[in-house]
Amino acid sequence: MSAPTARRTGSKTKVADREDTAARLLRSSVDKSYDPSIDIDWDAPLVEGKYGIVPERVSLYGTELWDGLTEEQRVTLSVHEFCSVARIGLWFEMILMQMLLRYAYDRDPRKAHIQYALVEIADECRHSMMFAKATERYGVPDYAPGRLTHEQGRLMKTIGTGPAMFAGTLYVEEILDQLQREGMRDERVQPLSRMINKIHVTEEARHVRYAREELQRIMPRTNRAERAWARYLTARIAFVVARNLINPEVYRSVGIEPKVGRAAALANPHHHEMLRWSARKLVPFLREQGVVGGPTEALWKRAHLI
Repeated sequence: MSAPTARRTGSKTKVADREDTAARLLRSSVDKSYDPSIDIDWDAPLVEGKYGIVPERVSLYGTELWDGLTEEQRVTLSVHEFCSVARIGLWFEMILMQMLLRYAYDRDPRKAHIQYALVEIADECRHSMMFAKATERYGVPDYAPGRLTHEQGRLMKTIGTGPAMFAGTLYVEEILDQLQREGMRDERVQPLSRMINKIHVTEEARHVRYAREELQRIMPRTNRAERAWARYLTARIAFVVARNLINPEVYRSVGIEPKVGRAAALANPHHHEMLRWSARKLVPFLREQGVVGGPTEALWKRAHLI
């Protein structure tokens, strides 16, 4: 009885032809892509008093610690949190580039589908450089993930294949997309952050479509064991990334001990709601594909994503 169930898992709507989608994405990449080294004025002065991210998305917003900060400190913390989120994005993009290279390595490079994978790798390389230069320009520390998270990434880039590769990619790209779409339109946010958000949102929209459709094609062909493995890996990625978006060291920038700040953020209902908000469009899609569900759903709940 398990085989029919496996065939029903996945999209309830018809998915476009793989090569047709790839051809459109390749054309779009030619028409609308950026080179952050050229399209961002890295020497432009920062605007005094502008936030790094929308203030309501700062992890301490709504807490007593936030109430005790001056306006200048709130701005400072928001800039450090922008760079922390960018750093976890950079970390995952390096993992994604390796997974995509391994994916393309085994396939016919004459296919538009594989050529677009190579284009996406080039996009992600530029994005990683953009995030690195942003941290340098803002003059903040390197908020690299901790040792355990770093080593988990090393494992993920090795074993992340098939559904988990595309579902995990969707999680990271879509939560960043939600935060950045909001930030690029908010005039309270520093112009540098807004331009970085605009570039990332524009180019990641293509990456999201590529990953969504590929997941829709793969899932109907999976068996019960493959779905269980995909659920576990995706849930683990979601949990690790959600817990590492804000490096505890950011709180030192405003005189708060990292352990105190992290405890306040993890207990902050407003921060929990922000995390659920960021994943609100993705979770129903992954549930429809059979990637969210079963025992591993507990990890999504622990991360305040559902």
